[in-house]
Amino acid sequence: MSFKTRAAGGGIGTGDSSSRSNLSQKWTLFLCLGSFCFGLFFTDRMWTMPEAKEIIRPAAPVKGQKLNLVSSDCTTKTVTERWDPTDSVGDVPSTQHAIQTLDKTISNLEMELAAARAAQESILNGSPLSENLKSSELTGRRKYFMVIGINTAFSSRKRRDSVRATWMPQGEKRRRLEEEKGIIIRFVIGHSATSGGILDRAIEAEDKKHQDFMRLDHVEGYLELSAKTKIYFATAVATWDADFYVKVDDDVHVNIATLGNTLIRHRSKPRVYIGCMKSGPVLAQKGVRYHEPEYWKFGDPGNKYFRHATGQIYAISKDLATYISINQHVLHRYANEDVSLGAWFIGLDVDHIDDRRLCCGTPPDCEWKAQAGNVCVASFDWSCSGICKSVDKIREVHHRCGEGENVLWNSTFLKPQHQLLNSI
Repeated sequence: MSFKTRAAGGGIGTGDSSSRSNLSQKWTLFLCLGSFCFGLFFTDRMWTMPEAKEIIRPAAPVKGQKLNLVSSDCTTKTVTERWDPTDSVGDVPSTQHAIQTLDKTISNLEMELAAARAAQESILNGSPLSENLKSSELTGRRKYFMVIGINTAFSSRKRRDSVRATWMPQGEKRRRLEEEKGIIIRFVIGHSATSGGILDRAIEAEDKKHQDFMRLDHVEGYLELSAKTKIYFATAVATWDADFYVKVDDDVHVNIATLGNTLIRHRSKPRVYIGCMKSGPVLAQKGVRYHEPEYWKFGDPGNKYFRHATGQIYAISKDLATYISINQHVLHRYANEDVSLGAWFIGLDVDHIDDRRLCCGTPPDCEWKAQAGNVCVASFDWSCSGICKSVDKIREVHHRCGEGENVLWNSTFLKPQHQLLNSI
């Protein structure tokens, strides 16, 4: 083959190669563009982070606490957040207020529960509801300052009359005391072993005349004072919504306004137990007064009781009365009612207030204190666990140690908002 022939053949081969090269470049460009677009689509599909739309945070995270993030596709992710303790300093007052409000709400609910239980038990036992309890259930519970229950017995008619003639207001004055001052005073008594007998009928006749009794579903008896005390507080808190509930014996002289002014200083305390605190010996010997059959529970012979208020007069706040009402079926009763009451509060967060003005002696003791400007709340003789021969002597005590009637009517015990609500 000549040189020209090969040259011509070479020229033809070069043109075909150039055409194929142009075609390959176009396909390469197309494939690269397609791969790039496919890569973008694939990457966006697989690696897009879902947006966290809902974040669940605890109310008060602690340092290093893990938080759960709940996204729209229901996946849960965990992250760690550092918490600065200074961030919540401003929330302390509001938190304390919320806790106090919650505590008060729980207390009110417990009180209402106690009232409902008392009403239910009265119905189940076939006992008629008191007029006060009926009215409180129908019209809503009005607010009182204190309920004074005077412990009495069937044989104490003369004592009751002596109290009515001295420190306990009667008739219209007693009604005013309830309406204007928020103070309820009642003689507290149960029924005899033979219900409906002559003793019960005598009390019914006396109550019809004076309308100042609080009847309990309880069989009277000296050895049953612990049970009577428990039922009294349970019934009182179910009948009247008061700040304080007082128990006093019918042979003790009381200055009502001084008692109220003493209690009002402790109204802000939710659980308060006020009286003359003592710690007497545990008497193991049988046949003696105040014998304690369960003396062995208090340790070795010669030991003393825990601190508790003397039984002549003491007061407890509403929360403690509600506690007794709710737990009355499981509270243990000792032989002495003042010991029983103190035992019920052992283990509770209770403020024990030892106020010696609740246990002044009879004249000249209470008289000297009154002249010095320190009027007594209550007066009695320790030797008699009450005023000795109180029927004859209580008038003298009232004359020489009484606070004066004007002191009571010039005192204010109800909170302004309660006075307004009670008037509606």
